Amino acid sequence: MISASLVKELREKTGAGMMDCKKALEANNGDINASVDWLREKGISKAAKKADRIAAEGTAAILIKNNNAVIIEVNSETDFVAKNEEFKSLVTEILEAIIKSDVKTLEDVLALPTSEGTINDLITQKTAKIGEKLSLRRCAKVTKNDNESFGEYIHMGGKIAVLTVLEGAKEEVAKDVAMHAAAMRPAYVRISDVPEEEVNKEKEVLKEQALNEGKPAEIAEKMVIGRLNKFYKEICLEEQPFVKDGDINVKTFVKNNGGTIKEMYRFEVGEGMQKREENFAEEVAKQMNN
Repeated sequence: MISASLVKELREKTGAGMMDCKKALEANNGDINASVDWLREKGISKAAKKADRIAAEGTAAILIKNNNAVIIEVNSETDFVAKNEEFKSLVTEILEAIIKSDVKTLEDVLALPTSEGTINDLITQKTAKIGEKLSLRRCAKVTKNDNESFGEYIHMGGKIAVLTVLEGAKEEVAKDVAMHAAAMRPAYVRISDVPEEEVNKEKEVLKEQALNEGKPAEIAEKMVIGRLNKFYKEICLEEQPFVKDGDINVKTFVKNNGGTIKEMYRFEVGEGMQKREENFAEEVAKQMNN
């Protein structure tokens, strides 16, 4: 009988999936060192060597089933790999596992069962098979009511994915809002969503700008209010001029169609991450040598 602690020890040594570690230990009568060699021979433990690589490419994807929707970002090291079938099947399996569950945290998501152990095991196995570091960076599961609509938009084959939830408006309106969000990059839905710390920081910057322009303090204070509204128009979905009609903001567009915006999720692949700098020829050569 192979103990769970032995499986855990081998997993930590090799970075291989739980099921693979168990198989290795069973094949080698519980001998850790022999199991490490067994995994190396199978090409499975090489996933561990890739743990410190940068994975800022990949894809953002959405799955909608009835009143449930899932949006995820799965990363790879190169865009080349993000287009292959192994990677696409990984993304699909992760989406399917999450939509059937009620988990809330990324840690819990990684522990969800799949056809090959947990999601974490599956990612490790695909990392070994594909030859690049892969990771599930973020995800969200959303449940709507019957009087609400999902808006789904995927841009550039998965470089940007946007999921919106609108109450009282039709699906096509929700999709228009999702398309707008893909293009205009709002960080928040409404003004009240912006953290107070971020607002105060912006106020300080705007006040200093006005004072540096030579404006008296009382005038500077009034200028901050006007410029803060411009700031909200840049970062809040509801306040942004609607891309299809710049005379109205997104909030008004949705209201004119009988709805209100409840939620918005916008995942842009590699957003805020360090990117690798490699040319395409090197990328292809690396793939062929793996």
